[in-house]
Amino acid sequence: MGEPRDVQTENNEAPEGQTDSQAVEAEQVEVETVEGEIVDDNAVEGEVVDESAERIAELEKALAAAEATVNEQQDSVLRARADADNARRRADAEVEKARKFALERFAGELLPVIDNLERGLQMADAENDAIKPMIEGVEMTLKSFVSTIEKFGMVPIDPQGEAFNPELHQAMSMQESADHEPNTVMAVMQKGYELNGRLLRPAMVMVSRAPSSGVDTQA
Repeated sequence: MGEPRDVQTENNEAPEGQTDSQAVEAEQVEVETVEGEIVDDNAVEGEVVDESAERIAELEKALAAAEATVNEQQDSVLRARADADNARRRADAEVEKARKFALERFAGELLPVIDNLERGLQMADAENDAIKPMIEGVEMTLKSFVSTIEKFGMVPIDPQGEAFNPELHQAMSMQESADHEPNTVMAVMQKGYELNGRLLRPAMVMVSRAPSSGVDTQA
């Protein structure tokens, strides 16, 4: 049998032409190279992560700015719509007001006609058979006249027996009365009229007062 070989010595032998120290240095260089490549790969991966995070931040910032712009534009649209609605309502109100009160001056000119018809009926002798047809004709005319003006929102104010209201009544005189509460309309000298809720003419009235006391016509 041959002599046993030293396997460890054989495996650790340096390549031909290299000393043991040179072989060790070569192995260290290879290790350092591999480690350097790993470090470089990690650095590249870190740079990619940083760039991705920066890009995401930029996109998020742009998205936030876009959302803010959209919200601002929505607010502007809502404000513009509200302004348009308000303008339309004001215009409608002005048109309605003009429609209601366009006849105010004309209606005011008609009041003396009504007053004269009513005054004529008050002065007529209803017991006189000769003028009864005329009285009936005047009554029909007055009734038709009043019915026509009421269609346009004109309403008479006849406060006989009501409490005095300075917003609708004009006190022409005061008289002591034990039969009426103070500040009560005892007599209507001339009817007042309203046009669509607006005072066209106050009613001229006589107001009661307590005996030996004054009357507050502004109460």
